[in-house]
Amino acid sequence: MSDPTETGDGIEAIDAAHRNAGFERLFGGSDLTFGLGFPLTGTRRSTPDPAREVRLAERAEALGLDGLWARDVPTYWPRFGDAGGAFDPWSLLSHVAARTESVALGTSSVVLPLRHPIHVAKSAATLDRLSDGRAVLGVASGDRDPEYAAFGVDRESRGRAVRESIAAMRACWRDEFPEIGGEWGRLDGDLDVLPKPTTETLPVLPTGNARQSTEWIADNGDGWLFYHLPDETLRSYLDEWRELAGEKPFVIALGVEFADDPGADPEHLHLGYRAGVEWFREYFRRLDAFGLDHVIVGLRGDDPEAAMETLADEVISGL
Repeated sequence: MSDPTETGDGIEAIDAAHRNAGFERLFGGSDLTFGLGFPLTGTRRSTPDPAREVRLAERAEALGLDGLWARDVPTYWPRFGDAGGAFDPWSLLSHVAARTESVALGTSSVVLPLRHPIHVAKSAATLDRLSDGRAVLGVASGDRDPEYAAFGVDRESRGRAVRESIAAMRACWRDEFPEIGGEWGRLDGDLDVLPKPTTETLPVLPTGNARQSTEWIADNGDGWLFYHLPDETLRSYLDEWRELAGEKPFVIALGVEFADDPGADPEHLHLGYRAGVEWFREYFRRLDAFGLDHVIVGLRGDDPEAAMETLADEVISGL
């Protein structure tokens, strides 16, 4: 029986197993890459128009964006004001997979304590197979207190749930008729979980601290997904990450709003900035020099397609 809390097999072993097409699209080169976070329409206070979301996803791929990331928002809590995350991430990303060809499809991030690991393993592997290997799995411990009671989950157990779930999912992907157990249940070798993904294991990126130590994330994750940080804080995080995790990728999520004046100085937004394109070009050059691997951009503004085109044509192309 596998120990669900044991550390990983080391960086080299994990690297050999996780490089599916989505991981390669995001992290296979040396340059900073860019993705977009749903809702692409920018809708926050109501359920987005799905047809428009898909049209914008197609446009994002045509413009050369590398990833499309869907949040896992099991319930709507008005305090967070994010009804735009209404759609189930597996259904949304599978629908987008059918309308795109090569863009990576990521979750940012699946709340593991609120989901059974067998269900997550099956859903993620299904997305991966339907998309020809483009699934990248951001995972998290959650941050909305009322949800734990709604799902009958002990809030204090979420750190253990993250560790056990990742171990269980990897066993379901890697092994035929796996044998592993935890608080979630037990597989005794008489049941298999299908389909298997396109690679031995899907790339898993813990989000934030996920109630774990940085050392645990470095050993057990295939990368680290974090939030916007001030420059010097980001540099210190990246320095520590490189010492612990080598070349495993580091990703941040960032809110971006373009000012009408291309030379406008930055104004702080929640987890991001409003600024002119000239400032954003210099900003992303700095992040690239720091060694950041990928940015999940949450575009803000009244015209999401125009903002997407500005990002691709006036910012990314100028780096």
